[in-house]
Amino acid sequence: MLFAHDTVEALRAAVALVNAEEPPRTLETVADLDAFFTRFGYTGRHDRTQAELDEVRALAPRLRALLLADRDTAAGMVTEMLAEAGAVPRLVRHTGEDWHIHAVPDDAPLATRILAETAMAMIDVIREDEHSRLDVCADDDCRGVVLDLSRNRSRRYCSAACTNRNAQIAHRARLRARP
Repeated sequence: MLFAHDTVEALRAAVALVNAEEPPRTLETVADLDAFFTRFGYTGRHDRTQAELDEVRALAPRLRALLLADRDTAAGMVTEMLAEAGAVPRLVRHTGEDWHIHAVPDDAPLATRILAETAMAMIDVIREDEHSRLDVCADDDCRGVVLDLSRNRSRRYCSAACTNRNAQIAHRARLRARP
């Protein structure tokens, strides 16, 4: 495995949050935030309020900038984000999960925890010089972020929808090119 489990989950969550702001928006309600919280295995404080949803959604532009920044810029952004979050990394273990890192207290606001966990995950990306695993979707009509964790670095699209749409376009082009 390229990255530790907690790094992978934090990166997947960050990409999902960034892509949730792209059409069609998928993080619109508190119920959507509940599903996001559960899907990515967050623990600790979860207020389940519109204010919390607004704070989490407001992170998307910052996380997008971090995920797509060049390596040196990302390093500076990570340092700033960890300082802003008051990060003090510690090892924790939950039921069903082995030791992993939490950077802020479990009672910190969810947006703060997402920011810190994404910054911590990006430390691994930067240290391993694997920033090329993050890119913008190859679909001309999409601005989604792609997290490519494949061995051969072949992932080009942010979602199955973009992958299928482009496969259909390519297939139709091949059919039209036949004599």
